[in-house]
Amino acid sequence: MMEISVRQQQDKAALTVGQPPRQYLTFTLNGEMYAVETLSVKEIIEYGAPTVVPMMPASVRGVINLRGAAVPVFDLGIRFNTGPTEAQRRSCIIIVESIDGEDGTGGHVFGLIVDAVNAVLEISAADIEPPPAFGASIRSDFIAGMGKVDGRFVILLEIGRVLSADELAATAS
Repeated sequence: MMEISVRQQQDKAALTVGQPPRQYLTFTLNGEMYAVETLSVKEIIEYGAPTVVPMMPASVRGVINLRGAAVPVFDLGIRFNTGPTEAQRRSCIIIVESIDGEDGTGGHVFGLIVDAVNAVLEISAADIEPPPAFGASIRSDFIAGMGKVDGRFVILLEIGRVLSADELAATAS
């Protein structure tokens, strides 16, 4: 494990002073705890089997009808190469909005199949470590950071990267 110098710790502390804690929705997937910022979460719905759409990437399980709109549903287990998510008693779909543009426009609404939703947690910037350079079970560009909660780490997802429309289109061809 790499040691962080005293100077790096002081720089990190200086950057995090005055920043309010952010809220994250935590959920489990294949035994691992993940979180997304609550600002990107629109709602949580009971799991219902999505309608399969032909010629989609394997990580897109299909679409659901959400108040008259077709919303694509992603299986993060497949996206993270940890295997498909099997529907269980506590499984649900988290509806998130991904913002594409730098100006906060061009958002897309997606569903994420998860094993279970856990809680909403406040995590201060001082308790967020940068993504690991290696050894993570998922791609490091999918990780916004590692939140320290009660002595363990929660993987904070960079939802815009995980659900990148350009990258998904490339995997479909």
